[in-house]
Amino acid sequence: MSRRSLLLSAAALTVTAGPLATAARAAAKTPKVLVIGLDGALLTRIKDADAPHLDALMAAGLTAPSSIYANPLAPTMSGPGWSTLITGVWPDKHNVRDNAFTGHRFAQYPDFLTRIETAKPSLTTYAVSSWAPITDTVLSARVDTRVSTPSAEYDTGTTSRAVARLANGNPDAVFVQLDNIDHAGHDHGAASSQYLAAIHGADAQVGQMVNAVRSRASYAGEDWLIMITADHGHTDAGGHGGSTLPERQTFLIATGPTLAPGSVRYDVKMPDVAASALAHLGIAIDPAWGLDGRPVQQPTPDDFDTLRAKLSPRTDETGIPASVLGHTHTPPAGWSVDNSAMGTGGVTEWRGWTFTTDEFWTAAQRDQQRESNLRARNVFAVADGDEWYDKPVTGTFDSTLVSPAHPVTGGGTATLTYTTYYRHESPQKGEVLVSYDDAAPVTVRTYTADVPSRTETLTLKVPAGARTARVRFRCTAGNNWYWVIDGVRLTSS
Repeated sequence: MSRRSLLLSAAALTVTAGPLATAARAAAKTPKVLVIGLDGALLTRIKDADAPHLDALMAAGLTAPSSIYANPLAPTMSGPGWSTLITGVWPDKHNVRDNAFTGHRFAQYPDFLTRIETAKPSLTTYAVSSWAPITDTVLSARVDTRVSTPSAEYDTGTTSRAVARLANGNPDAVFVQLDNIDHAGHDHGAASSQYLAAIHGADAQVGQMVNAVRSRASYAGEDWLIMITADHGHTDAGGHGGSTLPERQTFLIATGPTLAPGSVRYDVKMPDVAASALAHLGIAIDPAWGLDGRPVQQPTPDDFDTLRAKLSPRTDETGIPASVLGHTHTPPAGWSVDNSAMGTGGVTEWRGWTFTTDEFWTAAQRDQQRESNLRARNVFAVADGDEWYDKPVTGTFDSTLVSPAHPVTGGGTATLTYTTYYRHESPQKGEVLVSYDDAAPVTVRTYTADVPSRTETLTLKVPAGARTARVRFRCTAGNNWYWVIDGVRLTSS
């Protein structure tokens, strides 16, 4: 299969700037952004390769391994991948399902360089790509300069153009895509020496671009955010488009004034690249834009994320690699799980509400749409009756996740928000209940049909005199599907 027929690859993001201590000084400098996408690059193989420039960027800033979707949402191809990275929304919004871009919604969800031009037209934007559909189709004509590198020049021409513009021009936001790692993956596989050699070559080209930034005469007065990313991964044998974890892998390497040197995070997702670039340039993100990304400079961990260090390896799930730490039944501080009505037996990992990760949960069983759990981040809670029933059970699945008591104002309103993803099969049911001052819980939302990954917002009327509210998520099921909950917040007004 030829390179041009394959899916879009990784959009690299690296944020360059000083350490945390220099953040205040950097605020007075001129903000600028460089995003470099390494098509089809795997973070694990970057770490195996001779890649001193990428290694140095990881040591200087943030490294964030991440994962993406699979069919039926979209295949792990370049078209959907680059569109997600550049627009800041997932495929269910930008609607790119392949490399033909048929039915795309770029007018509604434009690329981040176009948003920059709209918000601050005085800023200069520049993009150069070895894979022409990015600069011909994904990026709009509002971008000041878009260059699709001639095929004969390939990544060498892309790099030389980017270096010249970074060293001698005055761009405010630059996007660059390099293609050869993906090419090596298709021809030789991600486990090959040729793939490592391609990473080494791309690393040298990244080094040229970073050096061009740092050699600028005006560099001392500039605040550069450099981000390196990828649109998808590759199998060891070569290729992508499927649902295996290597194909679904991506990452962000970023250096910037608020990103701690040598830090590693697990809450970063593909759409964050676009949001981070906008935030760095001082462009306020309008909620009406519907972005799925959030700036990496502004992390918002939730209670479940505190469990990352407490995750355990598999017990009964033999299909999950033994090295993957990815589940616990121990809730975070203040939370509890009520399994008093839960059946016995079944697969240990999924007995009642479980706190888990994408890497662990999707490996339990591929191609059952667990890969479409887009908007949960890091550690999330899942009730998975389907997987629990894979060993003999007695009784049914009946488990309730219970939040801490949150302060509320009696007679006022409170807002409950949470990320959810619910796949239904009767007689399964999901119920959201709220109790005030630990009185009898009242149902405020019921799930009896599929709900795609999204953020729910419920307005609650607080009874007069109430001082606290506690939220319950109860899942009852037979051998059915699953329910994901994440990012639970309750605020009183």
